[in-house]
Amino acid sequence: MARYLSEVKGPRFWAWAAAGDAETPLWHADLTGGIALVLGAEGRGVRPLVRRTCDGAVSIPIAGEVESLNVSVAAGVLLYEARRQRNGG
Repeated sequence: MARYLSEVKGPRFWAWAAAGDAETPLWHADLTGGIALVLGAEGRGVRPLVRRTCDGAVSIPIAGEVESLNVSVAAGVLLYEARRQRNGG
């Protein structure tokens, strides 16, 4: 995965890793252009080498006592935010 991301990334295509400990909330990331959203395995997350290969990492802020989201739920939230940004808000 890291090798593939290194090959396809460029000025018009960014890779964002989804990580619970990322400092950038998903709504502060520019998800309007060509992007790859990289999600890791539930529990383990994105592997360190893959995360370092990505251009940045985004988090999904969660209220309450939920520790983490199921990977399919996280994917849905990230895709919804990307679509929202592309539609102008």
